[in-house]
Amino acid sequence: MRNVSLWSALLGVEKTVIEDVEFDEDEQALIVRVRPRKSARGRCGACGRRCPAYDRGEGQRRWRGLDLGTIRVYLVADASRVSCAVHGVTVQQVPWARHGAGHTYAFDDQVAWLATRSSKSTVTQLMRIAWRTVGAVIARVWADAEALHDRFDGLRRIGIDEISYKRGHKYLMVVVDHDTKTLVWAAPGRSKDTLREFFDLLGAERCTLITHVSADGADFIGSVVAEKCPNAVRVADPFHIVMWATEALNEVRRESWNEARKLARAEPSRPRGRPPADAPGRPQSERATRLKGARFALLKNPDTLTEHQSEKLAWIVKADPRLYRAYLLKEGLRAIFKMPLEAARDALDGWVSWARRSRIPAFVKLQRSIVKHRDRILAAIEHGLSNALIESTNTKIRLITRIAFGFKSADALIALAMLTLGPHRPALPGR
Repeated sequence: MRNVSLWSALLGVEKTVIEDVEFDEDEQALIVRVRPRKSARGRCGACGRRCPAYDRGEGQRRWRGLDLGTIRVYLVADASRVSCAVHGVTVQQVPWARHGAGHTYAFDDQVAWLATRSSKSTVTQLMRIAWRTVGAVIARVWADAEALHDRFDGLRRIGIDEISYKRGHKYLMVVVDHDTKTLVWAAPGRSKDTLREFFDLLGAERCTLITHVSADGADFIGSVVAEKCPNAVRVADPFHIVMWATEALNEVRRESWNEARKLARAEPSRPRGRPPADAPGRPQSERATRLKGARFALLKNPDTLTEHQSEKLAWIVKADPRLYRAYLLKEGLRAIFKMPLEAARDALDGWVSWARRSRIPAFVKLQRSIVKHRDRILAAIEHGLSNALIESTNTKIRLITRIAFGFKSADALIALAMLTLGPHRPALPGR
């Protein structure tokens, strides 16, 4: 073989001596016999330290390389073992593959790139591997990326939330960077201990550098943030605050609907078929039907209402003043987030007073939560922060979860999410 550099480039290997290349007709595969260069020999596979030789191991091993056209490629080499002072007896490091992997660096990197940009079937069919193998490859590639890059460097403003990723109340805690708009950390669970893992990983010194933390109203998130980042400005998510108001409004609508249904039972029933012209009216039944169909008219923003929904809202103004007051309370709270800080401060105090005197239990209860989170709500208005980024990230993680169905562990799912949404994305080999 005269052009060793050409074969090295085709195989995507470095610090490697190519001894022989042959085509196996039975396997329909290219078999490339290789060995590490002298400078790369005798190193621990786990830490890379130069170590004394131990034995020849269990003989030769094979590593899957990138296909050449339609032909599979396998690298074959001796798997000698070394004696490491830290890791004990282990297989020596090879320059063409990660320790413990059955594929070359180039193969792993291409699989990871494809997994972050294409469907499950595309990856498995193009690369001719099982989907569980993809999960193992992604975990290896992410471990390397994490070792080479500091994903917490420059972290100042973060968003925290949890997302369900599997049936049976399986959750991930998720942290995003508002400045780089990337996912920086995720872990299974939704508790104080889970969130403390992130801040412990961040370290006490870097925790003091966190300036803003956005989150929903979960008490366990607030208590951990107060403990670990006492100097950070805690910001409530406007979306969740308005969602509380829409839930309170929907509760009032259901109360009105149930009251109308109860009154409708006392009205004379009608036989099947079209009622006669002189049949008595059933106003409560009609009211219950219209209230049931008014849900979207009440919950949508006024500027997005259809003509039909606007008519339903006009009917509610006359038919159910209490429900309409609840609607105005919801819209009043939503409008506060569009105001300048000073105006918002006065408007929020006014809204709390209005809700407290409304004699609508759902909003009387809501105003207590608003008072509790008042400073965080005003901080959201002052700093223009919300959990919109993390909600977008959660939506993408849900899609990744569907793609990753079949992975053995949450770690593989997290690795795929980090490679897809994190600050360090995989690159195609040779690019």
